[in-house]
Formats: sequence, C-alpha cells, structure tokens
Amino acid sequence: MSEIRLETQSLSRHFGALIAVQGIDFKLAAGARHALIGPNGAGKTTFINLLTGVLPPSSGRVLLGGHDITSKAQAERVKLGIARTFQINRLFRGLSVLENVCMAMSERAGAARSMFYPAGRRTDIIDEAMQLLQTLKLADTARHRVSELPYGRQRLVELAITIGLKPEVLLLDEPAAGVPSAESHIILDAIERLPEHIAVLIIEHDMDVVFRFAKRVTVIVSGSIFAEGTPREIEANQQVREIYLGQAGQDAHQATHQGVQHG
Repeated sequence: MSEIRLETQSLSRHFGALIAVQGIDFKLAAGARHALIGPNGAGKTTFINLLTGVLPPSSGRVLLGGHDITSKAQAERVKLGIARTFQINRLFRGLSVLENVCMAMSERAGAARSMFYPAGRRTDIIDEAMQLLQTLKLADTARHRVSELPYGRQRLVELAITIGLKPEVLLLDEPAAGVPSAESHIILDAIERLPEHIAVLIIEHDMDVVFRFAKRVTVIVSGSIFAEGTPREIEANQQVREIYLGQAGQDAHQATHQGVQHG
C-alpha cells in the first residue's frame, strides 16, 4: 500500500448554523490520481480550503505525511508541500510567463529577495523554470506577458507555478474552467504528464475529465462523503447517478460552462 500523503480525520466546518463540511475522513496516497465530485454547494471548495489552510476547521484534523498540520497557516502548508490551483487563475498578468514561474520557485528556495538583483545572480532558478516551461510546452511564450496569452495557456502557466513549488500534494480546482473546449486538451495533457510521485486531487464537474484522469473518485453531498470508489464503480452506483450523474450532474455541467459554478 502506498504511503498516505494527506489525511483528514473527522474534519468539519460550520458557518453558524450552516454545516458546510461534516465529519470527513479522507486519505490521499502518494501518486494518487483522485477526483472529488458533487453537486453545487456540496462543500467541495470548502473542503479544499480546509486542506490548504484558507479556513480553519470547526473540528477534526488535517495530517500531511502523518504530521498534524491543522494549526499551520496557508503559507506554511505550501512550504510543507501542498500546492493548489484555483477556478480563476491568480497570475501576475503584467509580468512575463518566466517571471511568474521564477517568483514561485524563488519563494520555494528562500531566494525571493535575490530575484530583485540582476537575473544572472540566480541563473539556477531561471534554468529550472525554463526546463519546466519546456516540459509543459510553454518555452516559446516564456518572455511574453501573461496578459498576452490565450486563457488556456494562462491556466497552463498556473499549473507550471504549482509544479515549480515541488509539491507532494497538488490540489486542482476545476483546472479547465473557463478554457475553450478546443484548448482544454492542453490542460488535460499537462496534468497527465505530472510527476508520478505527486498525489493529485482534482475538483471537476466534467465527468469526461474525471473518467479520463481519476483512478479513484469521492462523491461529496451536503458536506459529507456519500460514496467512494473507482470511476467505474461510481458510474454504476445508482444513488450517485440519481443525485449527481443524472439530471443534477447535467445541470451542474451546464452551470460550469456558463461560468456560474462556485463549488
């Protein structure tokens, strides 16, 4: 059995009387390719926010590599090996692709200050960034401003930044959201080329993406785990089909493409 990279124990989050996440026990193994699905408002994004330290839990624990990180701040969790992408990218649009990636890498290496000096001072970081951009087929746009790129390639830059942090755990929040269908394969191809040791958890409404990517799927409904299994098992689960993969799933899928899904 693979080593457990990320684990939650009875993880809950309440907003007053509203129970957003309730008693979730979840494990993500090294090298996992795991999808998190569920209807609108099911608690998926809240759960990711609890994993990354954006929100503190009302109760329960988060463990990374067996160590309790429940009290760790978001920035500390990044340094410990948890990286995340968002539904809407958060890039520095006025800077070049290379500058965006180098900033993340220099932060990881504790060399952020030196990036204000002439570039020659940190050629190691620049070389590493260029190698990563080459892997993701972005090298030809390295000197372009992010704002000059099509949205699909901007999402790819965001992925490059998260990989540049050298995470043990990578959380992808609808990585192809807002990307034209003609470009979405670029994102999916890049995800499939991720280093095998990274544990990846993806939130996704497009079931074609889920079944292409995931080896295991967890379904969240009303803040709790409703079902878990292989994609084939989830697809065959009649209760899941009624709640999510049927009409509810179609509605959510349409909502995603209309840009109104907020998880």
